[in-house]
Amino acid sequence: MNLPFFLKGIIIGLSIAAPVGPIGILCIRRTLEYGRIMGFLTGFGAATADAVYGAIAAFGLTSISLLFINYQDLLRLVGGLFLIFLGSRAFFAKPSSKSIIARETNHFNAYLSTFFLTLTNPMTILSFIGIFAGLGIATNNESETRNAILLVIGVFIGSTLWWMLLSSAAAILRTRLTTRGLLWVNRISGMIIFGFGLVALGSLIIRF
Repeated sequence: MNLPFFLKGIIIGLSIAAPVGPIGILCIRRTLEYGRIMGFLTGFGAATADAVYGAIAAFGLTSISLLFINYQDLLRLVGGLFLIFLGSRAFFAKPSSKSIIARETNHFNAYLSTFFLTLTNPMTILSFIGIFAGLGIATNNESETRNAILLVIGVFIGSTLWWMLLSSAAAILRTRLTTRGLLWVNRISGMIIFGFGLVALGSLIIRF
C-alpha cells in the first residue's frame, strides 16, 4: 500500500528538479569546467534542499512554512543577489590548469551554494505544500506519517537521480570541449545565471 507513495515521491522529485533554471545551468557549467563530481554535488545541494522543503510540507510544520512564506521577499532579494554574484563570477572565469585544484578543494562550496539557492526560492515550498495537500497527506496517524516519510525519501531520490543524469550527460560533452569552448560556456552560462538573478529582483519590484 505504501509503495505508490514512494514512487509518487520519485516522480515529484524529478518533476521539480528537471525544469531548466539557474541550478541546472550551474550544474552543467561546473561539470564542463571541473568534472562530473563537481556537477553532481552542485545538483545534490538542490536535492537536499528539496528534501528539507518536502519534509516541512509533508509533516505539517506550519510555523516553519509560514516563516519562509512571510519572508519570501527577503529570500528573493538574497537569492537574486547571489545569482548575480555567481553569474558575474562565471562570466569572467577563465579555464586553466588550476581547475584541478578547484575540483579538489571546492566540493563543499559547490554543494552549499545550491543548497542555499534552492532554500531562497519560496516557490519550492509552495509547490510542495500544494502537491502534498492534493495527495491528502496529513501526519495525524501512524499510516499517514509512514506515507509522508516515503514521499520525502522518494522526492530526495528522484531529485538526486535527475542531477546524476544531468551531470553525467554534461560530462560526456566535457571531453570534446577546447579551452576556447569552455571560455564561451563560462560567458554564456554566466549571462544566463545573471539574467535569472535580475528576474528574481525584478519580481520584487513588480510586487511593490
